[in-house]
Amino acid sequence: MDPHQKLKPHETTDTSAWSTQLESLNPPPQIFISALGTTRGQAGSVEKQRVIDYDLNLSLAKAAQKAGVKVYVLVSTGMADSSSRAPYLKMKGELEDAVSKLDFEKVVILRPGLLLGHREDSRPPEYAFRMIALGLSKISKSYFFDTWVNPADEVGKAAVAAALECVEKTAPAGKVWTLGISDIVRLGRTEWKE
Repeated sequence: MDPHQKLKPHETTDTSAWSTQLESLNPPPQIFISALGTTRGQAGSVEKQRVIDYDLNLSLAKAAQKAGVKVYVLVSTGMADSSSRAPYLKMKGELEDAVSKLDFEKVVILRPGLLLGHREDSRPPEYAFRMIALGLSKISKSYFFDTWVNPADEVGKAAVAAALECVEKTAPAGKVWTLGISDIVRLGRTEWKE
């Protein structure tokens, strides 16, 4: 069977319906991966960004728990810290703390560096850093690129690989598994069979 035939999309732009849809999935998925987020610029303020980056993420995590999901994977950010003075890092750290307390068998937190990949929106400072990273990677990919930058597709592959390790019980012991940049590089470049 084509693996894509197993996918059953649930689409709606009404974010208030997402939790209910997730709770009603039957059978419940074993894995839930969240890479949901926005920017302060797109949202209009830190408070509006928090509605998506924290409130909606936590609501979906709670719905996943209620649905019976075993493995919850969160794509966060490097340097996330609930005691940070930087609002974005503080918010991401608070989300990590909150989902870690939920009743999942395993919580995986990915903390990527600067994300590289196609963007629909224009963020000039981030664009400048991405161009610098790409330039430096031509000098030494392993030093400049793999220590502070993660291609977005590599982060996605690492999230899936880590989730599968949790389901297969080959992940490190403990309830929470936090992956830094080097872990994301390692898992994001792993090939697996479908």
